[in-house]
Parts: sequence; C-alpha cells; structure tokens
Amino acid sequence: ERAGDNEKPVAGAKTTAPPVKGGKKGKPQPKKKDPSAPKTKNMDKKTSKKGETLLALQWKKKENFPMWYSDVIVLSEMISYYNISGCYILRPWSYKIWDLMQVWFNGQIQSLGVENCYFPLFVSKDRLEKEKDHVEGFAAEVAWVTKSGDGDLAMPIAVRPTSETIMYPAFSDWIKSHRDLPLKLNQWSNVVRWEFKDPTPFLRSREFLWQEGHTAHATFDEANEMVMQALDLYRRVYEELLAVPVIPGYKTEKEKFAGGDRTTTVEAYIPQSGRAIQGATSHHLGQNFGKMFEIKFQNEAGKSEIAWQTSWGLTTRTIGVMVMVHGDDVGLVLPPAIAPLQCVIVPIISKHLTDEDAKEYCEGILADLVANGIRAKYDDRTMYNPGWKYNHWEQKGVPIRIEVGPRDIEKQQVRTVIRSTGEKIDEKIDGLGALLNTKLGTIQVNMLQAARKTRDEHLVQVTEWKDFVPNLEKSNMVLTPWCGGEHQDWEEWVKNKSREESLAEGEEEDAQTATSVAAKTLCIPFTQPDLPKGTKCIASGMDATCWVLWGRSY
Repeated sequence: ERAGDNEKPVAGAKTTAPPVKGGKKGKPQPKKKDPSAPKTKNMDKKTSKKGETLLALQWKKKENFPMWYSDVIVLSEMISYYNISGCYILRPWSYKIWDLMQVWFNGQIQSLGVENCYFPLFVSKDRLEKEKDHVEGFAAEVAWVTKSGDGDLAMPIAVRPTSETIMYPAFSDWIKSHRDLPLKLNQWSNVVRWEFKDPTPFLRSREFLWQEGHTAHATFDEANEMVMQALDLYRRVYEELLAVPVIPGYKTEKEKFAGGDRTTTVEAYIPQSGRAIQGATSHHLGQNFGKMFEIKFQNEAGKSEIAWQTSWGLTTRTIGVMVMVHGDDVGLVLPPAIAPLQCVIVPIISKHLTDEDAKEYCEGILADLVANGIRAKYDDRTMYNPGWKYNHWEQKGVPIRIEVGPRDIEKQQVRTVIRSTGEKIDEKIDGLGALLNTKLGTIQVNMLQAARKTRDEHLVQVTEWKDFVPNLEKSNMVLTPWCGGEHQDWEEWVKNKSREESLAEGEEEDAQTATSVAAKTLCIPFTQPDLPKGTKCIASGMDATCWVLWGRSY
C-alpha cells in the first residue's frame, strides 16, 4: 500500500492550518469579522465530524452553491475579504491567473497593432456628463471624490467607471489627419462601480481589474472589423484558456452599452445555478463619442470627417466564471492553460524514504518538467505530511500531482494523479516532461468538451410561451423566435411576465441581491437556427426576424 493519506504523519508534521500569530500557544486569536465575508457553518466539537478540520470545504456545490463558492475561493487562497464591502484582496494564486491571461492577451492584441497605455483614474464632472446616454447608464454606480483633507473640492471628481470620457478628449488632440488612423490603444487598470446590491467576489464587486481597448478608425467597416476581432479574442480567452464554452452574439437595443451604436457579447453558463453570465463585451460606438468630443480628421480628399470608434473590455469576472464552472466539492479545478502551477511533485516521506533520498530524484523530475515548459513545483516542505499536501494542492486545483514513494524510485517511475478526473497512472521518468506536456493539452481539451456538453444539455428551443417559464425552472437557457432587438417594450414584457409566473410557482428572490427570477435577453446569437417563414415572435405574435437567447442571469 502506498504511503500518504492513510499514513501517520512524520514527527513534527502539521495536519491543520498553522496557528494565527500573536495568540497564546495553541489558542489562535479570533479575527475581526469582515463585513463582506459570508457566514460559515458552526464547526465546534459537537457538530464537526470525526477527523474533520477546517481545511476541507464546509459546503457541497449542490447543497449550497453561494457558500460553496465562497469556501472555494478562500480556502484555495485566491481571495481574502476586506473591511470595505464589495472590495477584495486578490492573493497571488488568483492574480497569477490574471497575469497569465494578460500575457496571452497582450501578445494577441499587439499582433493587431494595439498598443498599451495608461490614463488617469479620475474624470471631471463636466467630461463624464458630456455624453448624456452614457452617463445615465453609469450614474447610479459612479463614486465621487468630494473632499481633500478637511476642505471640499470646488468640483466633484468621479472615479472612473469606464474610460471613454477620460480618453477621448486626448483622441481629439491627437487625431487630425487620416494618417493618424487607426489609433488602437489598450490599458490594464482598475475600475470602480459602486454596486448597491450584494457583491460577489470576481463576479460583482465595487472595484475590479480589467483591460479596456479603445480604437478610432476612418470607416464604419474598419471599426466593425476591430469589434469582431476583439470579441473573438474574448471567445478564445474563455474557451482556449479557461475551458469555458461561450455563445457570441449581439446585444439587443435594451441591453447594449450606454451611448454605443451596437454591442457584441460572449455569454457563459453556470450549470449549478442555472444562470447565464455576460463574459465580455465589444462595442461599436459609431460616431456618437466622436461628435461629442470632436474627434475629427481630414480625409484623403481634404474633407473633415468624424472618426468611427470601438471600445471593448474583459474583467477579473473571468476567474469567477471559471471557478463556478469547473470547481468541485474538493476545491478548484484549474484548466492547465491558466494554472499558476501545472504540476506539483509530492514526495512520500516515511521511514522508507528520507528527505535527502527523495531530493535528488524529485529535483531531476522538476528540471525535466521545467525544460518542457511546464510550470511546476517540488513541495519539499517538511512540516506537512503527504496527505496534507495532497489536500492542499487539490484544493488549489493543480492539474497534475506527481507522487514519489520509495517503490517509485526503485522502479524509476512516478504516480501521476489528474485533478479533473481523479485518474491515477504510473509513468516512467524517462521522457516524463514531454509526456505530461501532451497530457496537459489533453486535460485542457477534455475540460472544455465536458463543460460544453453540460451547457448544451441546458440550451433549448421554445416557440410557445407556455413552455418558456417551465424551461427556466429547469435551469435552461431558452432560444426563442423574436420580432427584433429593437422591440424594447416586448423585451420588458417578457421580463415582467416571466418573473410574475416564476414567483407564482414558488420561486423566491432577494431584493438585496443582484439576481432575479426574471428572464432577460442574453444575446441574438451570431449562429442562428433556421427560421421558417411565418414563424411568430414568442411574445408579440408578430413575424419573427431572428432567434434570441434568454436566461436568468447574474
């Protein structure tokens, strides 16, 4: 039998989390209650199971999804709660995921001629309010600086909710001729949107990290090409990096970006909650902001024209979506492409294998993995036993664990354990790095395929209203015939009617949260099923012009 989970810890090994510094020996000091942290189960001696410690998740994914999510992101060391509600500390494990996404995304946009830059965090009141529709879309979420020390500012200054009104006055200064176009800029920054409803780490917070691209072009078509290029990069971030399938499409007039001409989106699906979530958006701004900020250029004929613009953004919401889609009752399950560590080597130290005996063998394996481009670590910590380490790295979602025991060294092999499937395979160390590199690619593909299969099982077509709400109750996204994205009145009717019928069926919603039992349009998918002539809109009864995707949404 392999030593490890069932083995007694070696002398001095820790089997629980280290004590909090500053307390009496053996009695950690209680921490201050964080206002945004969720309540936890009472884990006193009377209620905890024999052998259970706070190292394990206290909630099951199917039992209480919100509490499970909070458990996962805290115990995997992704998030720490902060004393201002809606603001969170991104610990190195989650920030490394964001960092890996940045590296990939920068390489892609730079090949499209996009350059990185940085604009100030603050925007003056007059500039923010210059574009009426735009500011109305953000008014309730804008945070204002009104004081400096003990004195009031002469004019309030807004903390950026987005950067159109910050960047475009500069565009107006820089762009004078068709030779100055296209102008393609991107910035990585933080944004503040002061949400009033209950925040959720990564998904809905008052401050978040993002990239925002802003471009100016000579023609509508050039701007439209940029919109689609950016959106496809977002699709690839979700599918190729995060192994999360998305549905690309257009937003309806009701759901488009405030002040924009047209919004495109990628929509993801969270199986456990049965809710969709907007993954990222890319906006064709038309000439609206160009007119407001006088972004004019002289064309080749010497005539003055208004530039066509785009803006597009991707946030740390991506990380939360990935956690919700792939995580299980043990913890995170990370796709290899964005895993901070792709492989971790755990020696099974016992009376049959000392630290010194394991070191040379494990470091040789580590060198092979690194040489093959794998992000890897040799966990040679002596204060924790192998079972503790297994639990720790499983909770953090490392795709492959490599176990090394005395018999493995004798046979010149290792045991590999795949996090996403639990599969255990003994492999020879000769050529191990190349083998595991290929295996990581296979894991990535399989995770996306599994997530897509689950998503597709909850994607249904409905042509009659009587089937609409019952399918929402089954946690489905619903594709229906529609009279057109411009019909905001009928869109509002569906939202109100679906909420009314759902509440009548016993569904509940909390007025303080950001989720509702009402359906909303997610997008008009780019890929449209056949629409036979004479098909009627599910709400208005008018002739349908397209299929639209509905769902309950975050």
